[in-house]
Amino acid sequence: MTNSPANASPLTAGHDAIPGDLHLAVAHLRTTRRRRLGLVLGGCGAALAALGTLGLMLGDSTIAPGTALLAAFGAGDGGDLFVVQQLRLPRVLAAILVGAMFGLAGALFQSTLRNPLASPDILGIAAGASLGAVSGLLAFGLAGIAVAVSAFGGGLAVALAIWFLAWRRGLHSIRFVLVGVGFAYLCQAFMTWLLARADEREAASALLWTVGSVADIRGEDLGILAAGAAVLVLGVMAVARTQGPLALGDDNARALGVRVDAARVTTLLLAVGLVALATSFAGPVAFVALVAPAIARRVLSDGGPALLASTAVGALLTLTADLIGNHHVFGVTAPVGIVTGLVGAPYLLWLLATNERKERR
Repeated sequence: MTNSPANASPLTAGHDAIPGDLHLAVAHLRTTRRRRLGLVLGGCGAALAALGTLGLMLGDSTIAPGTALLAAFGAGDGGDLFVVQQLRLPRVLAAILVGAMFGLAGALFQSTLRNPLASPDILGIAAGASLGAVSGLLAFGLAGIAVAVSAFGGGLAVALAIWFLAWRRGLHSIRFVLVGVGFAYLCQAFMTWLLARADEREAASALLWTVGSVADIRGEDLGILAAGAAVLVLGVMAVARTQGPLALGDDNARALGVRVDAARVTTLLLAVGLVALATSFAGPVAFVALVAPAIARRVLSDGGPALLASTAVGALLTLTADLIGNHHVFGVTAPVGIVTGLVGAPYLLWLLATNERKERR
């Protein structure tokens, strides 16, 4: 006589119920993550809209919020249109774009290398891109998109050199970070030498790539930056599904069907491209790539790569820093890279201290 569902033993019934319970738990977890991500993105979007409007309003002459928004969309008198569309709106958009690119690049580095210190400014990638841009300007007289190409080449060259020197029967994240720190100092030394031997006017124009600023990104440069960011983001979308498994380790990633080496190479190339492109127009905006993913992961509380949230947080951090530095919030005018550096340096010290305490336990 076969057992019917009614005659099934409690043990069997409980065993059969486990897959259903797991399915419900996984579905609940996914729903919670989506809801939390939606709240984070919605909050960042609202904050960006508010700060962006503030950026359109403030300046030598203050413009009312409604007038500033109308001018941003092409309505209003000629004076307001010129101030908003030619001077203020490009700066706001550039800060959002540059911050989003650095935030996304930092998330890619940290998830791929499984190290919270794996940031392009610490690893020397941003310094390599800056060196490429400064070399193109001062040594070869490049301009425009050629500077971006030179910056990409510098960032890619440093990334490949770090990879080669850090590889010992596999890519160890701590070794990668230490080698990257050495390259950061090396690139900084070469940049200082180039600036010291250059003409004063040429050196002044190249200082952008040692500090970081979005003040002069407008017109064609802004269009190139946006187009390049769109292409790289499409590439990131193609590899985004590999980031979660890569964060679990190589063996687990392979068990989930990920081609680890190919995914890591592609991801790091895309991250280098994001850093190099942003750096070629804005210079090395310090610590955004380090801090934005950490904030995003903490807010989401799921330990994943947090690519979307890191992008939004990076944009918000950079726009906030630019408004602070541009409008004398603390009584001093400073480029955005100085402000983010002042915020990011204490965070780096805190991160190093907490990591050391964890290792001692």
